[in-house]
This record gives sequence, structure tokens and C-alpha cells, in this order.
Amino acid sequence: MLIDITRLVDRHLKHRLPTGVDRVSLAYLCHYRDSAKAMIRFGGRWLEFAQSQSVTLFEALHEDSDKAKASIRHMIARAYAGWGRQDSMSVFLNTGHSGLDHPGYAIQLRRRRLKPVFFLHDLIPISHPEYCRPGEADKHHRRLDTMLATGCGLIVNSHATKDDLLAYAEKFQRNLPPIVVAPLAPGRLPPPDLTAPLKHPYFLVLGTIEPRKNHLLLLHAWRQMVAVYGEAAPTLVVIGQRGWECEQVVDLLERCEALKAHVLELPRCTDQVLSTWLRHARALLFPSFIEGFGMPLVEAMAHGVPVIASDLGVFRETAGDTPEYIDPLDGPAWIQRVLEYAHPESPRRRLQCARLADFSAPTWSGHFEVVDAFLAQVEGHQ
Repeated sequence: MLIDITRLVDRHLKHRLPTGVDRVSLAYLCHYRDSAKAMIRFGGRWLEFAQSQSVTLFEALHEDSDKAKASIRHMIARAYAGWGRQDSMSVFLNTGHSGLDHPGYAIQLRRRRLKPVFFLHDLIPISHPEYCRPGEADKHHRRLDTMLATGCGLIVNSHATKDDLLAYAEKFQRNLPPIVVAPLAPGRLPPPDLTAPLKHPYFLVLGTIEPRKNHLLLLHAWRQMVAVYGEAAPTLVVIGQRGWECEQVVDLLERCEALKAHVLELPRCTDQVLSTWLRHARALLFPSFIEGFGMPLVEAMAHGVPVIASDLGVFRETAGDTPEYIDPLDGPAWIQRVLEYAHPESPRRRLQCARLADFSAPTWSGHFEVVDAFLAQVEGHQ
């Protein structure tokens, strides 16, 4: 098996923290560590690495250090200098959408007689282009063109994503390769510190700051709570890197005096720090307008943390009736629920905690049991 790790390498060398997509890709490297070879697209060449070199690369991508980055650069330089045509492989994995919008990608796949399997995370740039960078919809159409024209199989994270893909294929009269639904598991976080990072009640919002995540609703809600309750208002902890088209959110974070004592932004957060903040939160807040899966939802619930989320079909598919669901435009309802959950004796919070005891989170072993069987079918298909 050959795995395209270009996106992971590029973000790692730029000191970017893993996104949800990256965490999925890293989980694939962990699972296929001893049975896959790495491929990196660099300088117009597809660089394939031997098994032993690939293991070293996979391990380096899990280590955020200057030594690991230097090792990756050295291996790429050596591979580029000694580049030559490699033997074609059987199954080829791309788990991060990277490069699929370039016409040459499909050409290389066919030239090497590979059996591509793609992980499709969502169709949000096409279904909701208003929440994405300009031009992202066209790029995603090209990604899907590559997937549907060359793919021997597609892995999706939810039935909601599969339904969106089926509707897309029907609309544009495209044939689909075999598809498998493999729900994602929560991230592997280290044990949290026993002491809460804040004595004051706080809530957590987790994810890249971008329009569809709806941080703006929360910040306006917090401004109203501070105006009414002053120092008694709870704290909002914003964990995530700043993304795109989020100027209004940044303005509130940087310039709104009313929020400075009640909103804490943590743009770079290690897994250890994240684990501690998550474990002691009154609830995870997830007011997104649209999601393909929603990794923070299952991460919070797997750690016994209540969730207040938008009423999205994909959330109900994943979490059932356990979380509290609210319309992502209903600011007063969000304020009411936050104030209820902030109270130490909150009946609603106790009820959700009781429901959480019956929640069974998806596991990576279950995910890869599905994916392994699917890849075996792809490999055996002539």
C-alpha cells in the first residue's frame, strides 16, 4: 500500500497544528505503519520511500520537534536527488484531499496503474461555499472529479456525507465507485490534570476559527451575558487556530473590552493541555452551521463532557439524543442553556451526564475493521 502524506508533511514543516482532517490521516499512519510506504509530492516529482524510510517518516510526523523536522527535510532531499521511477503499487490512499484538484494527479495515478482509495471528509465547499475561501467550491469540484474518475473506492465518515455524495452524483450524472461508511473515533488524548485550569465555570469551543463554526454567535452571546451578569458570567475558552474569512470574530477577540476578562483564546494547544481544558469544562459548545462529522463532539462525549450543539442531522447520527441541540441562529436559547449548565447544581447538566454514561463512542479499531475489509475488496478486484 502507498499513502500520500504530502499534506501532513507540508503542515508539519510549517509548524501548523493538526486539524481534524490531519488527525484522521495520522490515525491511518498509526494503523498502517508496518504495511504501507510513504509518497510525497515535491518539486513536480512523486517521491516514494522504502518501508524502513516510511516508518521513520511516519514517526517523525507524530513528533513536534526541530530534530523531527530536520529529519523529514533530509529524507526528502535525498529522495529528490536520487529520484527515479518506482514500482507501481496496488492500493493507493489519499486521506486528506491534498493535490486532487490538480489535473496531473489523475494522470500520475493512471500512469502508475494504481488502485486509488480516497477519504472524502465532506462536500461543504460545494454545498455551503459561503463558509469557505473564495474559489474553494471550484477546487472541490475538481477534487471530486479526480475521486470519481480514478477512484476504486471511497471512504466517508458518516451517512450524512454519503447522502450528500449520492445527491452530487445524481445531479451531475456521475458514476460512483464502491463507498464505505466508517465513523471516526475520538482523538487519543493523554490523561488530564486533576486540577481544573480555572476555578470559575467555563465552556469550551474547539476547532479552527472559520465562518461555519459560528464563533460569532457565541461571542455576541457572551457579550450579552457579561453586560447582564458582570463578573458572575461564565468564561468562554476558544481553542483553535485562526482560519479564513473570520475578521469579525478576530475583531471581537482583540478589541472588545467587555470580553477580555471572560473570553480566553488558545490558538496553540498541546494534547495534554487540551485534555485538561476539556475534562473540566461545564460543556463543549458546538454551534456549527454544517459539519461532515464533527470530531470534537465525540471527543467531548468520550471523555464524559456534556455537549451543547447545533441541531444537525450528522450530530444526531453520531450522538443520538444525548447532547442538547439548539438552532445555530437562536442566540437567546444558547444564552439560556449556557447559564443553566454554568450552575453547579444544574438539573439539565446532570441529566445529560446520566445519558453520557450510556454513550458508546466509535473506536479506531472499529473504524479500521471496516476499512481493512474494504481495502481487501479493492485490492482483490481486477
